[in-house]
Amino acid sequence: MRRRTFLLAGLGATGALVLGWSLTPPRQRLHPGRAPVAGNDGVPLNGWLAVHPDGRVTVFSPKAEMGQGIHTALAMLIAEELDCDWAQLRVVHSGVDRIYNNIAAILDGLPFHEDLEEHSGVRAARWLTAKTVREVGVMMTGGSSSVRDVWEVARTAGATARAQLVAAAAARAGVAASACRTEAGVVHAGAQSFAYGTLVREAAGMAVRDVTLRDPAQYRLVGRDRARIDGDAIVRGAPRYSLDVRLPGMRYAAVSMAPSLGATVSGFRREALRDRAGMHTVVELPGSRYGEVPGVAVIADGWWQARQALAALDVQFFPGPHLALGSDDVAAQLRDAAHTDTGLPFRSTGDALGVLAAADRVLDVTYEAPYLAHATMEPMNATVRVTDAGVELWTSTQVPGVACMAAAEVAGVDVSRVTLHQQQLGGGFGRRLEVDYVAQAVRIAMAAPGVAVQTIWSREDDMRHDFYRPAAASRLRAALDARGVATSVVCHSASQAPFKALSQRIGIPYPSFVPDKTTAEGTWDQPYEFPAIRSTHLEVELPVPVGSWRAVGHSHQGFFFESFVDELAHAANADPLQYRLQLLRSHARARRVLETVARDSAWGSPLAPAADGATQARGVALHWSFGTVVAMVAELSLDAARRVRVHRLVCAVDCGLVVNPNGVRQQVEGGAIFGLSAALHGEVRLENGRIRPGNFNDYPPLRMSECPTIVTTLVPSTRLPSGIGEPALPVVAPAVANALFALTGTRLRTLPLRLPVAPPQSAPGTAPSTAS
Repeated sequence: MRRRTFLLAGLGATGALVLGWSLTPPRQRLHPGRAPVAGNDGVPLNGWLAVHPDGRVTVFSPKAEMGQGIHTALAMLIAEELDCDWAQLRVVHSGVDRIYNNIAAILDGLPFHEDLEEHSGVRAARWLTAKTVREVGVMMTGGSSSVRDVWEVARTAGATARAQLVAAAAARAGVAASACRTEAGVVHAGAQSFAYGTLVREAAGMAVRDVTLRDPAQYRLVGRDRARIDGDAIVRGAPRYSLDVRLPGMRYAAVSMAPSLGATVSGFRREALRDRAGMHTVVELPGSRYGEVPGVAVIADGWWQARQALAALDVQFFPGPHLALGSDDVAAQLRDAAHTDTGLPFRSTGDALGVLAAADRVLDVTYEAPYLAHATMEPMNATVRVTDAGVELWTSTQVPGVACMAAAEVAGVDVSRVTLHQQQLGGGFGRRLEVDYVAQAVRIAMAAPGVAVQTIWSREDDMRHDFYRPAAASRLRAALDARGVATSVVCHSASQAPFKALSQRIGIPYPSFVPDKTTAEGTWDQPYEFPAIRSTHLEVELPVPVGSWRAVGHSHQGFFFESFVDELAHAANADPLQYRLQLLRSHARARRVLETVARDSAWGSPLAPAADGATQARGVALHWSFGTVVAMVAELSLDAARRVRVHRLVCAVDCGLVVNPNGVRQQVEGGAIFGLSAALHGEVRLENGRIRPGNFNDYPPLRMSECPTIVTTLVPSTRLPSGIGEPALPVVAPAVANALFALTGTRLRTLPLRLPVAPPQSAPGTAPSTAS
């Protein structure tokens, strides 16, 4: 057992002794401290579902719905075991309770390589960590963990409720429970039949244990395409987002926040608002540990009035201490750090450094990536009413418990006096793991006691006060033998630590001996079987606020590492896909994924020119993240201005057992488009201590006309479900970069992918016709 495994196992064991656990997590997670609200007549049978007298079933979802389809998947899991009528299901957000704490995401954050999954020390550390998180963790939607987190407990909740209903029917009919069967919301007990709704009040008093989950071979819902349960509502515009909240007598607030890093308010013209129509209050914002920056807010009858009043206030700021800082300075610091060879080792097999030092031929390159913004379609906002009774909060968040704690701390009340009304998310991608906008909205609402105040950020506020995907640099070296084959690989990267920063802001305990896995994930945790490999990371302190961005470290480390593997294949004069297969002899799962994408993309066959006659080329990438393996082939050409046009992305995915194939394919497509947008356009520039992009005109997402055809194959698997919201993202940039190399001979090692204006070697249309 490695020292880190021992320490993590010890931490869990200590927690076990303190808390005195006895039950296993699924059953522990069935019943909340307070019964969930199911509507006028619903009877909760546990913390995950309620049955109504008319047979309707309400599912309580602790996971935020932000377009990823978790409400549909959760309903499928419960319905599979409950055996109810799908048409009578509905899903609502649950309350906040520790039974909903996200165990899967925290387990995924442990820095263990997939190859050690069955190691007894690793299994012990994971089990004990799960027990700890069950007691002291947080509710969270993120880390591609939702299905993994509810997979067992949701089915257990459905099966337990079904057993309670069967027990009630058996007692009423005077037969043994074993003589009963269920079908679409009805219990058949001997010669009698009872609809679930007629049994639910008796069933609520039935104690059952040791329920048996359905054999996967008997699944009727899981594994079959299912349209979104909220699809009709979405088409009708029915889901209510945070911005849609309207309450009687509600007022609105606009904010002016520090324009540069570390700036503070120096003054404003309060008298400018005198006699101005619709004005109520001016609030000075001091900033807080949740990441709020100092500024000024105006509360008015309408948001536009408040926004206009801010301009009249003419808020002035003391400049921060970082006015000399720009993106070029950050990049230089990161490059220097990546070349120091001092950092935290994440993986070391063989004498990687020794082999490198003795090599006659070395490939030595540096890759770089910029800061990125989340740019959610719905800017940050929250509605808050502060009264003597406590705080009411209407917002959308990925961490509802933390949002309540932040509201309580700012308002100076006990957290039990905070009521959260969770709303649908207009985009998350990790941004709403932060609660700065919640803390700020509470502080503003405190200036108008008893009145609901909706604080809304402008697009520019949102873009310039984000917690960014860290900029990063990575030096990758390989010792090559006489044939050009890599005998040793050394990766050393440098960046800020996003999860550590997020944890410290929102108060998640972060033991000093636990490395921030997100800094280096995407290199040390990949399955390639190099003879020797060493992966290290150096954390760099910079004043730019960073946080979790979709796929986190994988998002840029995947580009670095998979592009480098392509460089190694080129050095060995090998086909890029065959080269990868040679490095995966003991990893059958990854091989199957690669072989599938090779088949689906017709890898090795000639690629026809694009519609305008331009030459196309292919590039391949493979990546392992959130327990899921994804391989992708990108097919692209260049236009007359040498801009990249991606025509088709062919994906193969092994994400374990699939709950809703339709939803998984949508997630793959969404992740691929998100990743392509970042690969081709994404860049947040920093100039004179200020974030430059303010809107989509200078931070452009992928346009509809740029979206490629996406072909997805789900590789059959009997493994437990793994993540799917993010794994399709990390493969996009390297697949495109590798195709560009095949097409042009130019290796791009910096994101976003932009070719030099002048052709370095040959004009478009004269390059090789295929990558394979």
